[in-house]
Formats: sequence, structure tokens, C-alpha cells
Amino acid sequence: MEYVNLGATGLRVSRVCLGMMSFGKHESRKWALDEQAAEPIVKRAVEGGIVFFDTADVYNGGQSEVVTGRLLRKLFGMREEYVVATKVRGKTMPGENGGGLSRKHVLASIDASLQRLGLDYVDLYQIHRWDRATPIEETMEVLHDVVKAGKARYIGASSMHAWQFAKAQHAGPTRFVAMQNHYNLIYREEEREMIPQCSDQGVGVLPWSPLARGLLARSSTPAGEQTTRSTSDAFRDSLYDLELDRPVIDGVTAVAAECGVTQAQVALSWLLHKPGVTAPIVGATKLEHVEDALAAEALALGDEDIRRLEEPYVPHPVSGIEI
Repeated sequence: MEYVNLGATGLRVSRVCLGMMSFGKHESRKWALDEQAAEPIVKRAVEGGIVFFDTADVYNGGQSEVVTGRLLRKLFGMREEYVVATKVRGKTMPGENGGGLSRKHVLASIDASLQRLGLDYVDLYQIHRWDRATPIEETMEVLHDVVKAGKARYIGASSMHAWQFAKAQHAGPTRFVAMQNHYNLIYREEEREMIPQCSDQGVGVLPWSPLARGLLARSSTPAGEQTTRSTSDAFRDSLYDLELDRPVIDGVTAVAAECGVTQAQVALSWLLHKPGVTAPIVGATKLEHVEDALAAEALALGDEDIRRLEEPYVPHPVSGIEI
């Protein structure tokens, strides 16, 4: 496993980040795994050198944070060995102030997240999209206070318009060091503004949905593998159009066959070859998902492979910013 700095910070992270959204049983995600089922998957990731883990307060009713904290304490010897990222903005509490990025909700949420995680601090505290109801100056000030209180080491953001991210970076004394954005072979609109901005400003890029909710990991034909998630993921249906994206998926299938590797390995390796990308956030509900991520980190694609993978792309409407 290769390790790199997160953007312009001194924080070292693995080139693969394990997404923890799949862990913690809850009615909101029928395919999520309980702690017992999650443990061998997270253990294999740790054995493979992954030290970077991403969750959110809203995932699975908070159970993702609970499972994340328990397993990482069990699998690592010391807190300083691993990097934990979580997020805030979603509706997690009752009442008018139970969501958003107000001072009131952020301060309540960081304490609630730390309690569920069983930690004294998180390494990266991220806003889970833009909050139109709260002035960005208020949000950036309270995030600064969270850092100064020792409850987070750094702050980050997730999918938003590039102009919003630029505005936020000048709205408070502590700047975002990472951008968790929607970026994969099917959706490359981030290459126009956000990623160049992040590269210029020394901000680490942490793509979510690197496999396009699984579409890039299997054949585009009707015979392609279907999963519980693929048949019940309404968010995926709002992001992608199989007919529009089929040529890209077919290209991944062809390159993977020629290289003798899985489609997931090719799609993840492509991301790891892209300028500015620090670590894709890879979800896993099976051991082979982790094995694919580890193999992708070591897979070298040639210039011709990358050209063939990128050539079928067509522009897409902006997506992933609203949740």
C-alpha cells in the first residue's frame, strides 16, 4: 500500500479509503452488514495496509459510526495508527435544528459522533453538502472552533459547486483540506472546475462512488450480476443512465478482460492514475471488494488503456450535489 499526504497537510493516508456506509444494520439500507459480518472485511482492509476510513453521522441511523469505532479500536493497537473521517449536515436529531450546518447543530453533532465512535477526536470532519439555510461564514467559524477544541484535526467538504467551495475557503480562519466529490469513469464533470481548483489550492480529492454504485464493476448486459443494493438503490437511479453510460462500462469490461483483472480493479486504478486524486472511497460488503481495491492500488494502466477508457465519455448533467 502506498501512503500519501492528504492535500497540502502533513496527514498521511493510504491511497485507498474504506467507506463504512455499508456497516451497521438499519432499516434504511437492507444490504448493510452488522458488526459481525463487517469485521472480516475491515480486518482484511487493515491487513492490506488501509488506514483511512470514512463514515457519516447519518449513515444507518448512526450505526455506521458505532461499528466503525468498535472495529478500529479492536483491529489497531493505537489511535494514532488510523485516520477516521466523518460528516455532518443530515437530519440526525428531532426538531427544527436537528440537521444542517448551523452552529447549534454542528456542535451537537460532533459530540454525538465522538460518542458513537468512542473517540476523543476525528481526523477529518466534513460537511455533508452545502446548507443553503445557514450562512457559510457561520459554518466555517464553528468548524474552526471544533478544530481548536481538539475534536477534529482537519475539516473537509463534499459535493458542491466549485464557486461555493471557493467562497467557503475564504469565509473562515480554518480552511477545508479535502473535497469528497462525485467522480468516476461514468461521471467526470468534476474535471472541469472542482478538481483543477483543488489541485491548485492543495486540497485532497476523495472521490465517492468510484464504481458508480457498482455499475462499473459488472457487465452492462442484462445478464450482469444483480445485487440487493443494485435493485433497491434509488439514489443510483438518480445519478446514472445505463443507456447513456453503457459504452463506458463496455470499455471497462474490454480492458479488464485483456488485462486479466476485474472491472472494479480497472475502474479504481483509473481513478488512482488521475491527477489530484488522493484516495477513492471504496465501499465493501464482501471480501472480494476489498481484494479488488487492494489490487487496483497496485495495477498499472498504460496510456492506451486510459485513452480507451475515457474516449466513450459524454457530458452529463451535474449530479450528486443535492441529497
